[in-house]
Amino acid sequence: MAKAKEIDARHYDVILAPHITEKSTLLAENNATVFKVAGDATKPQIKEAVEALFNRKVKSVNTLVSKGKTKRWKGKPYRRSDVKKAVVTLVDGQDPIDITEGVS
Repeated sequence: MAKAKEIDARHYDVILAPHITEKSTLLAENNATVFKVAGDATKPQIKEAVEALFNRKVKSVNTLVSKGKTKRWKGKPYRRSDVKKAVVTLVDGQDPIDITEGVS
């Protein structure tokens, strides 16, 4: 088992929320979990935060930025915010992250 890392307050600023969709649920079969992360978060910061908060060993982190769409509401245009997501793959043999139980 991975050595428990010190949980720091900045880890909660990096990992914002799990991203629950049909596609992210299918990724769980491949030992991967998708999180919404801070826009300025780097891959090493995301890896360190997941290892500290969920006590799992991370194999890789892939990030992507979904650009916000331009929408209209009551005839007036507005723009949705950009969202940065991280696909976190765990080392083989690790238990998958159960996002329904919360942070331990």
